[in-house]
Amino acid sequence: MISLHWLILSPLIIGTTAKLMPIKAAKKIMVLFQTALLAAVTMIFVEVRQNGPLLENIGSWPDTIGITLRADLLATAMVFLSCFLFLAMVIFVHNKNYADHLFFFLFLGLESLIIGIFLSNDVFNIFVLIEAATLIITILIMYKQASVSVYDGMMYFLINVVAMSFFLMGLGMLYKKIGVLDFYALEAALSQVNNPASLILPYAFMITAISLKAALMPLFSWLPKAHGTPSAPSVVSAILSGLYVKTGIYVFLRLQTTFAPLIDTSELFVILGFITAVVGFMLALAQTDIKLLLAYSTVSQIGVIMIGISLNNPAAYWGGLYHLMNHAIFKSTLFLTAGMIISEYKTRKISEIHGVYSHMPAVGVATILSILGIIGAPLFNGSISKFLIATGASGSWIESGLILINLGTIIVFMKYGQLLFGHSDKKEAANSDILEKAVVLTLSMLCFLGGIFGSDLIAILFNISLTINPLSYGEKMLLFVGSILLGLLIYRSLFKKRNPLAFIRSFELGFNEICLSITLFFAFMVVYLKITL
Repeated sequence: MISLHWLILSPLIIGTTAKLMPIKAAKKIMVLFQTALLAAVTMIFVEVRQNGPLLENIGSWPDTIGITLRADLLATAMVFLSCFLFLAMVIFVHNKNYADHLFFFLFLGLESLIIGIFLSNDVFNIFVLIEAATLIITILIMYKQASVSVYDGMMYFLINVVAMSFFLMGLGMLYKKIGVLDFYALEAALSQVNNPASLILPYAFMITAISLKAALMPLFSWLPKAHGTPSAPSVVSAILSGLYVKTGIYVFLRLQTTFAPLIDTSELFVILGFITAVVGFMLALAQTDIKLLLAYSTVSQIGVIMIGISLNNPAAYWGGLYHLMNHAIFKSTLFLTAGMIISEYKTRKISEIHGVYSHMPAVGVATILSILGIIGAPLFNGSISKFLIATGASGSWIESGLILINLGTIIVFMKYGQLLFGHSDKKEAANSDILEKAVVLTLSMLCFLGGIFGSDLIAILFNISLTINPLSYGEKMLLFVGSILLGLLIYRSLFKKRNPLAFIRSFELGFNEICLSITLFFAFMVVYLKITL
């Protein structure tokens, strides 16, 4: 079986050696390699599921001293998701002119770093990997060298450097006090600490940085700039919104588990998740740009995931993790189809695009299936994960809050979905590549299969058995129908002809304001912990 470190190194090696080949041959090698890598990860996933976590000490150093890789079930599932999506993206760009040697080197380098983040068992190594990924993502955002994308790329880079400086500060303070940075060792050592107050500063520094990486309120202002920048390739937007933002949630989970013996901020992050979700869909409704609407929708869905994983309820927790994976599928599909629509219609304004379903049938079908997934339509993947989160929140205010969030999501995608219908001004047939259509149709079908086989997939991915009560699920279906009707009424009366939230678009945080929000979030965390501990 392949060693864990080869999962990290092999994409970078292939991306480097491919520079020596003609680009057509290199593209074929990329597809074959990604297929082989996915098969290798599948074998490791089966091994972990059957026999438990795998640990690998690089260089045979003692535990807590050298670099340790850890493949538990969650980490391996995330690596599998990463390899699957990168395979889809490599196929999608197979015939793209911009997909040259440099692009593939950067793209596969990002894959290496993402896999490393999921497998690393050391806090400092994760810091290094995130910093390296930030640099590559910045270059990918600016890849077409348009002035707007250069500005957005530099903003992304500088904001993330500031945030990760907070992470490094907290990491240093933690190492000074505990003497180890290995997650296993940290968890054991922190359980022996008698004074939780002594960990307030390191925790606050680190959780501030990770909250920004996960795009939580009020630290999400960087995300639309990165994910929705005009000239960034659609596969870059798809990977950033569908996958990379999940690394922040993953590290958040690892930190919360590590500090759990002393610091419990789950209630706070349930509230922050709710606020993030509501603000996210409101900002999405305010947009007229396809990619910006999808980017702010990601913010809203991140809030839903954060609610699920912070509720301290098993059903909600596993529902949150399943929603994390579902979001990777339907949001990647939506960004890819958005890129195809923009390429065909030469505009990003929703109001200027009509008749996509009749003009680009494959794209229209993929978009509809993805929309049904993200709004939680019955029998689609989003309905299963949202049902589990709502089940875990039963009887609390969050249950009503989730209904409000999903209503907002429905209205957002009623607005987005208007581009599917109407009369298209396009006379010529759409110039869509067969590989692009195959990728988006395959991904969108997973939105349906992820709903039909939701319980089975959760059992496979997380080795946990969750029963979907048919009666309760039926009630949620009726509630969904009611939400659709109410959403349609609200959309037609408030948003179809005018946009009462349009004024929100004028509020854009600059670099100084974002840095201030990071500082204020850190100060708030310190005060909150001082009061609650």
